[in-house]
Amino acid sequence: MHSKCIFREHCNKIPICLTCTHWESEIYKLKIVLMLIFGVLLSRILQKWWCKKRRFLKYLGRIPGPLSMPLVGNLIQLSSDHAELFTRLMGMRLMWGSREGINKAWVGQMPYVFLSKASTVELILGTTRHIDKSSDYQYLRPWLGTGLLTSSGPKWHSRRKILTPTFHFNILDDFVQVFGEQTEILVKKLVSRIDEPSFNLFPLITLCTLDIICETAMGRRISAQNRSNSEYVKAILEMGYIIQTRQTSYLHSINFFFRMSPLYKKQKKCLEILHNFSKKVRLPFISTLILKLMILNLLSRSSIIIFLFSFFFSVKKRLAFLDLLIIASENGSTLSDNDIREEVDTFMFEGHDTTSSSVCWTLFLLGCHLDIQEKVVNELNTIFSEGNQHRRPTMQDLKNMRYLEMCIKESLRLYPSVPLLGRRVGEDVQIGKYLVPKGSTATIIIPALHRDPEVFSNPESFDPERFSPMNCAKRHPYAYLPFSAGPRNCIGQKFAMLEEKAVISAVLRTYVVEAAERREDLSITTELVTRAENGLHIRIKRRSTN
Repeated sequence: MHSKCIFREHCNKIPICLTCTHWESEIYKLKIVLMLIFGVLLSRILQKWWCKKRRFLKYLGRIPGPLSMPLVGNLIQLSSDHAELFTRLMGMRLMWGSREGINKAWVGQMPYVFLSKASTVELILGTTRHIDKSSDYQYLRPWLGTGLLTSSGPKWHSRRKILTPTFHFNILDDFVQVFGEQTEILVKKLVSRIDEPSFNLFPLITLCTLDIICETAMGRRISAQNRSNSEYVKAILEMGYIIQTRQTSYLHSINFFFRMSPLYKKQKKCLEILHNFSKKVRLPFISTLILKLMILNLLSRSSIIIFLFSFFFSVKKRLAFLDLLIIASENGSTLSDNDIREEVDTFMFEGHDTTSSSVCWTLFLLGCHLDIQEKVVNELNTIFSEGNQHRRPTMQDLKNMRYLEMCIKESLRLYPSVPLLGRRVGEDVQIGKYLVPKGSTATIIIPALHRDPEVFSNPESFDPERFSPMNCAKRHPYAYLPFSAGPRNCIGQKFAMLEEKAVISAVLRTYVVEAAERREDLSITTELVTRAENGLHIRIKRRSTN
């Protein structure tokens, strides 16, 4: 019996039910129409994809680069051990880099152009047309959200405007005392390493910079140097490995497959550690600042009352980072609690990991070149010649460490803390004789840029004189980018340079540093920051004070 037939009582006696046949015919027609609509939509999508793909193939095919395979592109060449990736990227520049400093590769179906020439890089970084970060930064978002590092458009402009005043020199001046306090702890910790034939510098420096960033930016002392088994530091290293794996592995880049992999469980554990840490750091002072704002709304804003209140609650100017964020939040209408967490996580990462990398590489290179180290020490002896030679440095002392600053800059040239910068090409851009189409990913390979022999003669040598005022004056402004450049340059570079000077000078005033291995024997890994795969090993002895 046909359930939909209006003559269902007699239908079973009729060989063919006209009503049922009608319904089946209508359903069939509907299916045909839906299939046609689906087919048209699918064909439109495929046509649009193919037009875009064909355009990429047309213009990128002219740019030199390795032969790619269907679907996977050059993933076989790029999906390698993280330490080997650095070598392969540098090798691609040597093998396929054009005179314009551009070569290309396909990561799956995504077209990448790699840039390593100052004039070429300027076309991408020196304008707001290509201001959005590349899709590679999406793997940072589970950790950092869409804070200053990963955000784009109006949100980035708003955050940048809020955060820039935090790094004014008048505010940084209050941080110098913290630099001195924490570096004194580091110097004392190093005493136990004097008799060792060698030790890895990275863990000690990383904990020191973590203590500094927590106290200067968040106003909280965490004593990480006295608790060397830091879960936070280990979680950052794990996250760096996970993020780079997702950037270079086709399967791991797809959320569905990533969630089924062991790395997903590791990421969840790391994120719990990282977010809990930043939460513990910021919560006490969020509550203090909210109380401060509540009282200031009730009381007169005279300087006497503010002074008494600040003295009573020990609210100091060095809380400026959180202070400014919370004031800007206007009770959540501008910045929510989640927005503040994003910026705290971003600042915690960028404010200690990149700095520790720079400090370690500078000390190691000075340990490789004892004659240059002696010049740094002579400068320090001159600065601290008057009064107590063992005093903590002042802001003026740090500014006067000009030769040390040249050494730090040369170290960052050879081993930039952030090795790669990625931008989404916002519109077609002509680079020499090549046109890079909109939608491509432009990746600046900073180590290759910094080793351009046309800009830096004998580029592999360590020569701080490259950064004398005379030599810097005639150099292309985009030839040296340890802190990026253009609208999205690093707003914390002054803070970083002052901190690095404070840490390095404290170590060199007390110890002679000698490298325990050769540069040629190091295996470089480029994850979130530039590291030596097995650490940087040095030995120290107490410096003579006569």
